[in-house]
Amino acid sequence: MKNESQYGLLLLRQYLYRQTDEQHPVSVTDILAFWQQHGIQAGRKSVYSAIEVLQSSGMDIVCVKSTQNRYFVGERLFELPELKLLVDAVESSRFITAKKSERLIEKLGKLTSESHARQLDRHIYMDGTAKPENECIYYSVDEIHNAIQKKRQITFQYYEYTPQKEKILKHNGYRYQFSPYALIWSRDCYYAVGWSEKHGKIAQFRVDRMTAVEPLEHTAVQTPDFDPAEYVRKVFGMYPDDLCTVELLCDNEVMRSVIDRFGENVQTETVDEQHFRATVEVAPSPPFFSWVFTFSGKIRIVSPAAVLEEMRDMAAWLK
Repeated sequence: MKNESQYGLLLLRQYLYRQTDEQHPVSVTDILAFWQQHGIQAGRKSVYSAIEVLQSSGMDIVCVKSTQNRYFVGERLFELPELKLLVDAVESSRFITAKKSERLIEKLGKLTSESHARQLDRHIYMDGTAKPENECIYYSVDEIHNAIQKKRQITFQYYEYTPQKEKILKHNGYRYQFSPYALIWSRDCYYAVGWSEKHGKIAQFRVDRMTAVEPLEHTAVQTPDFDPAEYVRKVFGMYPDDLCTVELLCDNEVMRSVIDRFGENVQTETVDEQHFRATVEVAPSPPFFSWVFTFSGKIRIVSPAAVLEEMRDMAAWLK
């Protein structure tokens, strides 16, 4: 076979990466049998020579001395505990679909031995929040990142929800013109923050609610005093505290906001033609009350009485 030695070297590198670790070293006999399966006839000296070449190229091949020396890959780009952390993050992320999670975890498994990869088949049990189904999110994030780096505007459509939780395009498919400044990760969701032409001010949009994101050649509208860290502190600073069950009476038009805040699995029921009731788990704290205040009575706390009284006290204090 032409260039058989180079071919054998590449095969050996792949074999050692995928088949060996500290619990699964291989012998020279094992390597020769592997080569033979791929049509390469060689002797023991060829194995020693190939291992030396791989070691000199920076591959950490550990030799276990014995009557028959055995070899395994030592240090890797990612150690097994690091890969487990990454797998857990992917598995538990609300932002990543179940299908994409499976594909990413499969790719992470290729960074270690097959034995270690089997240890990555683990499941994180989440707090009842379902993963999204829309894989377009990843391409939207990429377009937004590119626009931020190039200081360009984008255009997109935005999803809304009916009182029956049906997903529809907001404003009959209106295309927003937007100058993105930053992507913010909050409560396991991505938000694009920037200048909204429609609103005439800085606004944020949930990336998983955005669709048909397209780049524009227009230069982004700049806001020199915009500070992403300060924006996160002020707008997204709803820190957890002791949680309790709160019942909210809501106008139909705020269904999207309730879903944005508490997720699509939020418990709701129709009250009448204009209102629905939402039962949520929240921390009865100033950030939550501030969120309720922003709706100017379109969202009202019904129970428990203690939380309602606490909010009234806060409102009186603010006045």
